[in-house]
Amino acid sequence: MTEAILLVGGKGTRLRPLTVNTPKPMVRAAGVPFLTHQLARAKAAGVEHIVLATSYLAEVFEPYFGDGSALGLHLEYVTEEEPLGTGGAIRNVASRLHSGPDEPVLIFNGDILTGLDIGALVRTHETTGADVSLHLTRVTDPRAYGLVPTDDAGRVLAFLEKPQTPEEIVTDQINAGAYVFRRSVIDTIPAGRPVSVERETFPGLLASGAHLQGMVDSTYWLDLGTPAAFVRGSADLVLGRAPSPAIPGRCGDRLVLPTAQVAPDAKLAGGTVVGEGAFVAEGARVFGSTILPGAVIEPGVVITDSLIGTGARVGTRSVLADTVIGDGAVIGADNELRSGARIWCDAHIPPASLRFSSDAS
Repeated sequence: MTEAILLVGGKGTRLRPLTVNTPKPMVRAAGVPFLTHQLARAKAAGVEHIVLATSYLAEVFEPYFGDGSALGLHLEYVTEEEPLGTGGAIRNVASRLHSGPDEPVLIFNGDILTGLDIGALVRTHETTGADVSLHLTRVTDPRAYGLVPTDDAGRVLAFLEKPQTPEEIVTDQINAGAYVFRRSVIDTIPAGRPVSVERETFPGLLASGAHLQGMVDSTYWLDLGTPAAFVRGSADLVLGRAPSPAIPGRCGDRLVLPTAQVAPDAKLAGGTVVGEGAFVAEGARVFGSTILPGAVIEPGVVITDSLIGTGARVGTRSVLADTVIGDGAVIGADNELRSGARIWCDAHIPPASLRFSSDAS
């Protein structure tokens, strides 16, 4: 297997305001666009040619990654004029593939951070003679996902979308968003219209008697669809809990990018990232958070499990927990933001205007 399709067209609605100016795969995690980690892991697994299926803010990908040669890859870009869904996006880029009809093609989503053994998934696909092989992972609460029960040999039996009742939860195995397709199967997906692989392609293949194989890999897996998950994923990359060859530095408690400035008595921990040109002032304490390039953290600020957007500013003594600050926003001194608060890009919060408790300390 030397080819892959990477689905990066989603709008990232659940991640706003992070995705107002930046497509989800280009939001920085552990110091680089998240997409960089996925490309590096695919390269490490032997992939040479990757087609990026783009849609939302498609124009930002190619100027950053170019032809992929800096990563040792050959990258191509195909933009959907209208959103086509997962299956439609796969079909839309099929003409760019070079693989023969029976050769395997890796397909993965642009918002999943995983330690998946890609080589093992390809070997499973080849040894079982499957038409499509799926990475499956186990979750404690599967209600938000599509369930994929399998038989004792790992062959897929059904696709059950987001069950709600106890009777519907027949397995804890879910579709983890990475697949190996036999090249010829991609050509059977209808062209030119929206298609969901989860709701149409896979159930249709199963009904026609195709062989769909599941491989359970219970290493690290995280859907980065929400701000809290994205912040956690970035911290886990820095801490070394999630594997990536693309981290621009050594794994540890913190990652400070070149040109960032951190006061000697500021405390950074829990996988915190400070991006290029950002400034963290004296007495600040930042835990498990991402400070994007050019952001300013003023003296005495306390930030936990939060993301501070590019060029944003957090005023003196403010306290933030589980919060997202959009690009260019300004948080005045002595504010307290908690519990999933989202401040939009370029918003200005006056000093001492917001508080979630009677005492910000």
